[in-house]
Amino acid sequence: MSCIDSLFRRLRAEGRKAFMPFVTAGDPDLEFTAAVLRELAGRGCHLCEVGIPYSDPIADGPVIQASYTRALAKKVKLRDILATLGQVAPTVATPLVTMVSYAILLRHGPERYVAEAQAAGIAGAIVPDLLVEESTELAAICRRADFSLIQLITPTTPRQRALRISQSSTGFVYYVSVTGITGERTELPAGLLENVGWLREQTDLPICIGFGISTPDHVRMLSPVADGLIVGSAIVRRIAAAGQQPREQVLRDIGEYAGSLLAAFR
Repeated sequence: MSCIDSLFRRLRAEGRKAFMPFVTAGDPDLEFTAAVLRELAGRGCHLCEVGIPYSDPIADGPVIQASYTRALAKKVKLRDILATLGQVAPTVATPLVTMVSYAILLRHGPERYVAEAQAAGIAGAIVPDLLVEESTELAAICRRADFSLIQLITPTTPRQRALRISQSSTGFVYYVSVTGITGERTELPAGLLENVGWLREQTDLPICIGFGISTPDHVRMLSPVADGLIVGSAIVRRIAAAGQQPREQVLRDIGEYAGSLLAAFR
């Protein structure tokens, strides 16, 4: 059982849901990334996603794309990201997972990536551009290592295909709340609750919802049907302020924002 499996088993037994923030590695630098992860863990976040910057992300909106561009402009390297996460992971109780393009995994070597990530204390990987038809090899590698492979299901995914994706995933299923790209939104689709309810009847895996979630009202609406909620752009936008404001203030703002969402789960 992976530490992600253990996390969701414990939360389910306690009748609680997971809050899962996303940050971009290396924006504005890896030192601040480490500080943000420790701040979020200290506030009680249950799992943190760390985006590996990529020049051509398939579903990220302008806020996260801009953060990737800033990090890549500073020549952030995968080896340095893993080294930084290897320093953070032993100091927090919050599991870390990477959001990583399949192109990066292929270039690095899937088995090597999983081994090095696991050695750094990372619990799993979200691979947003991994086709289910091409997931067999990576899924087998991850299962042997007890390393969670988290895949995405969208509102436009045909139901038979959604079943295949859930069967090849481990840890949890990432359900994309909206058709389109990441980013803060004032409203979420009317059919979201129905779609997640159907998926829950098909799989025992935890279902975590991401894309567009940014307010306590979103949390109150979705937490009854989800096992976890993922918030990215709203946090990455606050991190971007570290280039103009004192970093201590930015860290406090991020922590207070995370705290406001955590409070909405109760």
